[in-house]
Amino acid sequence: MDENRADEKSLDYLYEALLCLKTKEECAAFLDDLCTSLELKALSQRMMVAKMLSEKKIYNNIVASTGASTATISRVNRTLNSKYSGAGYRIVFDRLGSGSVTEVNTGAESGKAD
Repeated sequence: MDENRADEKSLDYLYEALLCLKTKEECAAFLDDLCTSLELKALSQRMMVAKMLSEKKIYNNIVASTGASTATISRVNRTLNSKYSGAGYRIVFDRLGSGSVTEVNTGAESGKAD
């Protein structure tokens, strides 16, 4: 079996695993088993960065709120603004609706205006 095909099967299996989860608790348990704490932190940080960028927050506020580097913020911004990618973020944001991320208080930005 060729390596790309094996990778594709592995990814498909991962996608199916994620899709079969029914609750936030199930998702948390699965991701805790699958990822290291640093991997989970990186994934959640990118989600927060993407959400804040989609809300037109400025880089300084994103850095202060998330602890993400400007390089990470730039990479996420390129993905969001590319005509070839970013659709996944938009699907998630549309389905979550506005406000779901602002309810997650990171402590650094509470009460500050942009």
